[in-house]
Amino acid sequence: MECIPGVTDLKRVRDIIAPYIHKTPVHSSRALDTICGCSLFFKCEQFQKVGAFKFRGATHAVMTLDKKEALKGVATHSSGNHAQALALAARNRGITAHIVMPQNAPKVKVEAVVSYGGIITFCQPTLPDREATLQKVRKQTGAVEIHPYNDYRIIAGQASAAAEFYDDVPDLDCLIAPVGGGGLLSGSILSTKYFSKHTKVYGAEPDQANDAWQSFKQKKLIPVEKALTIADGLRTSLGSLTFPIIADGAEDILCVQEATIIRAMMLIWERMKLIVEPSAAVPLAAVLEHPAVFAGKRAGIILSGGNVDLMNLPWLDPQHFGKH
Repeated sequence: MECIPGVTDLKRVRDIIAPYIHKTPVHSSRALDTICGCSLFFKCEQFQKVGAFKFRGATHAVMTLDKKEALKGVATHSSGNHAQALALAARNRGITAHIVMPQNAPKVKVEAVVSYGGIITFCQPTLPDREATLQKVRKQTGAVEIHPYNDYRIIAGQASAAAEFYDDVPDLDCLIAPVGGGGLLSGSILSTKYFSKHTKVYGAEPDQANDAWQSFKQKKLIPVEKALTIADGLRTSLGSLTFPIIADGAEDILCVQEATIIRAMMLIWERMKLIVEPSAAVPLAAVLEHPAVFAGKRAGIILSGGNVDLMNLPWLDPQHFGKH
């Protein structure tokens, strides 16, 4: 897929990935509606396989490789949900997944990749070393690189979450997705453009990793410098493929404080009984911090994932509250 996916592409993607993914449910909460002053609908991608929306894009990318490419396997560098997603997608196709992971990657994520059959090569925890190690692995194996977000196959796969959302809740005034590398947000924008034109799409981002906000406002790609947010899935910069889609199709990028992310995460756990990771709570944090934008609206939120280190919850760390 060498150009921005069109409506026919997105329909085809759903058919390709349907046998492998979960169609995730939409939940709501009267308590949160009252707190936020709007009607909220939550697309629960924490119930997706591997616990995150990432499995959609990884599955599409792997299942559309031609036979010659597939024989050599796939490769990526990731310490998070993309690593697990690619490993499982490759296993489903019966091919090898080579995953470069930093030595300090969470043990639970390393174990998950191994359980899905991924072959891990560890490296130093710096981006240059991750990229250099990946190139060595690719040179040795001939494996096809599957980037976590800067790939139209990935973007098209992530778009299926919003497309499903509109099937279940067709009259949303707005949709809010978290933004890190931009795969989910750009995919959501495309699905909205083709299937729900009246809906406005917002990106939600931590103040402490606000490269998407800066890029959107200045109309040029600005990489993140120091991403100190607890929303670890949103510490990456936008890509060259995701940024133009976001710049053209997003209504706005809304930034939120760390304390609000923690509050939003706690509200989802307490009021909805749903386990979500900090990155997934960022869209609700945007509603809490920008109430005038969503007052009285029917707002859809994509809960991007639920892979949480239960021994390291943010509200158990006094350091987080001491800063705010």
